[in-house]
Amino acid sequence: MPDFEVTTLDLVIVGVYIVAILALGFYVGRQQKESGSYFLGGRGAVWPLIGLSLMSANLSGTSYVGLAGSGYDDGIAVWNYEWIATVVLVFFAVFILPFYLRSKVDTMPEFLEKRYNRKTRYVFSGFSVVTAIFIDSAGALFAGGLTLQLLFPDYSLWFLIVVIAVLAGTYVIFGGLKAVMITDTAQAVLLLLVGTTIFVMLFLEMGSWEAVRNAAPEGGFTLFKPADDDFLPAPGILTGVLWLGVYYWIANHVVVQKVLAAKDTNHGRWGVLLAGALQLPFLFILIMPGLMGREFFPDLENPDHIWPALVFDFLPVGIRGLALAALIAALMSTLDSVLNGAASMVINDFVKTRGKKMDEARMLWLSRAAVGVLMVIAALWAPMIGNFGNIVEYFQSFLAHLTMPVVVIFLGGLFWRGGTGRAAFWTLLVGVPVGILAFMAGQVLELFTLQFLYAAGLMLVFSTVLYVAVSLRSDTGDTDLDELTWSRRFWTEESEELREVPAWQNYRYIGLVLLVITAVMVFLFA
Repeated sequence: MPDFEVTTLDLVIVGVYIVAILALGFYVGRQQKESGSYFLGGRGAVWPLIGLSLMSANLSGTSYVGLAGSGYDDGIAVWNYEWIATVVLVFFAVFILPFYLRSKVDTMPEFLEKRYNRKTRYVFSGFSVVTAIFIDSAGALFAGGLTLQLLFPDYSLWFLIVVIAVLAGTYVIFGGLKAVMITDTAQAVLLLLVGTTIFVMLFLEMGSWEAVRNAAPEGGFTLFKPADDDFLPAPGILTGVLWLGVYYWIANHVVVQKVLAAKDTNHGRWGVLLAGALQLPFLFILIMPGLMGREFFPDLENPDHIWPALVFDFLPVGIRGLALAALIAALMSTLDSVLNGAASMVINDFVKTRGKKMDEARMLWLSRAAVGVLMVIAALWAPMIGNFGNIVEYFQSFLAHLTMPVVVIFLGGLFWRGGTGRAAFWTLLVGVPVGILAFMAGQVLELFTLQFLYAAGLMLVFSTVLYVAVSLRSDTGDTDLDELTWSRRFWTEESEELREVPAWQNYRYIGLVLLVITAVMVFLFA
C-alpha cells in the first residue's frame, strides 16, 4: 500500500482547478436575471453539454472510487448497471423525451400534474426533495468526506464535508443550472482523461489481455453471476437493475432537469444518446483498472482504496494532481446537480403554485436561498449517516424498495391512457411506505433474507397491481392525453418527418447503433 502523500505541486494543481471552476460559476451567474433561466438555463442547452453533464452527474465520487473498488473485489459484474443505462437512455430518447419537452414543464412533478393531478405532483415532489437531500446529497457528502480523509487524514470528517458542500454549493447558488452543466462538462472531460490514462498505464504494465483476465477474482471476468450471488445475481439485472435505471434516467428530476433545458428536441435526444454512449467505456476506464489492481495490490483491506492506490503508485507528481482534481470533480458534479434540482422542485412545485405573484428579482433571490438552505441541511445531516452503521451500504437497496411506485406511475402514465390520477396518487401514497417497511424488515431488522434486486421486482409487481386496480375503478378525468401519452400515430408521423433526415442525424439509427455496440460488448464479456 503506497503512502498517500500529496505534494505541493499536486495541491497547486487542485487549487487552480477549483478556482477555475468557481470563477466559471460566478461568471455564468452574472447572466442570471430570473428563476426560469436559473433552473433551466433559458432552455438553450446544446447536445454535447447535455450528454457530458448527464454523464458527470451520474459519475459521483462514490461511483468513481466505488466502480474501481467493485472491479477489485468482485470483477466486472458491476458494469451491468452501466450497459443497462445505455439501453434505458436509448429507450428514453426514442419513446419518452419528446413528451417531456413538448409539455414545457419545469420539473418532473409538474409533468405528473399535467398527466394526473396536483395531489400527485405534491406527493412526488416532496418524495423527490427528501430523497435528494437526505440520501443523494448527504450520502455523496459523507462518502466524499471519507474518501478525502484517506488523502488528508489530518482533517476531520466534518471539515471535509463542509469543504465539499461549500465548493459545490457556491457556484450552484450563483450560477444555477447553466453553471452546473458547464462545470460538469469540464469535469466530465477530466474524469474521462484521468480514467483512460490509468487504464492505459496499467494495461501496458501487465502486457496482455490474458494477464488482465488472470488478475480477476474467481468468476469475476463474467457479467452474469449465479442466481444466488449476493452482489449482483444475473436474474437481478431484469428484476432490479433495469428498473432502477428507468427511475434514475427517466423519472428522477435531478437528472431529467438537464434534458428539460435542451434547446430543442433534437439536441435533447442527441445529448441523451451521447450520455448513453459514455456509459460503455466505464468498463475500461474505471472497472478494469480496479480489477488489474489486484495484480499490484493483492491484499487491500478495503477494495475502495484501489483507485487512490493506483493513482499514487502509477501517476507522476503533477499528473497525480489532475487525478485528485478529477476525484474532487466527481464529488462536486453529483452534489451540484442534486442541490439545483432539489431547489428547483421547492420553488416551482411549492412556492410558485401558491398563486402569489412575485417579481423575478425576488424569485431569483428565493431560488438561490433555497439552494443555500438545502446545502446546509445536507451538510449537517451527512456526518450523521455514520451513526447508522451498515445502512450506508444499503442506499441502493433502499432506493430499490422505494422507487418502484415512481417507475410504475411514470411508465403507466406515458404508455397507458387508462392510468388515472387517483391511481397514481394512491400508488405513491401506499407503495412508498410499503417499500420502506419492506426495506426495514429485510435489510435492517433481517427478519427475512432477499437480495434487494429481487425485492425491487416484487415491489414493481405490487405497485403495478395497485396502479392498474385503482385505475380500472376510477375515471381518467377530462385531461387531454394526446400530447402526454405515446401512440402509434406519434410514431408514424415522426417516421414521415425522418425520411428527409440524413442517416447520421437520425436519432433512431444512432440509437440502433448504440444498442448493437452494447449487445456485442455484453456478448464478449458474458
